Amino acid sequence: MIKAFDHVAIPIQKVDEMIAFYQALGCEVSDDFGKRLYSIHFGDNKINFHTPAIWQSGKFSLRGPSAQPGCGDFCFVWGDSEKALLQRLEPLKVEIEEGPVERLGGRNGGLDSGSSIYIRDPDNNLLEFIIYPCEAAAD
Repeated sequence: MIKAFDHVAIPIQKVDEMIAFYQALGCEVSDDFGKRLYSIHFGDNKINFHTPAIWQSGKFSLRGPSAQPGCGDFCFVWGDSEKALLQRLEPLKVEIEEGPVERLGGRNGGLDSGSSIYIRDPDNNLLEFIIYPCEAAAD
């Protein structure tokens, strides 16, 4: 029986920009394999970043064969207020693609809703930040 996600992995192109971007969001970054693979950590979650040295090598087969940078579509639970999220995003100079909008999340069998804001990271992956009312800090 599947209990939870352990991690996901995506190919990236803009290595330095991606690392700086996710650090600015508050993630911890690990250089797991000599600057060939990085992982970002937030809470109990992890995203592996496969650098071009890995995904373009033709030798690394433990990946989706057609995955290219920008293929990620992630929804993060934001544990603070919408105002705090917007303040965190402001120095990153990202454009809000959509939101805030009401969305059904993955909690409670997909029945719990929250307010979501969508942006893109430096490699053009779509990032959704959902704020559940029970977790949002007062503005």
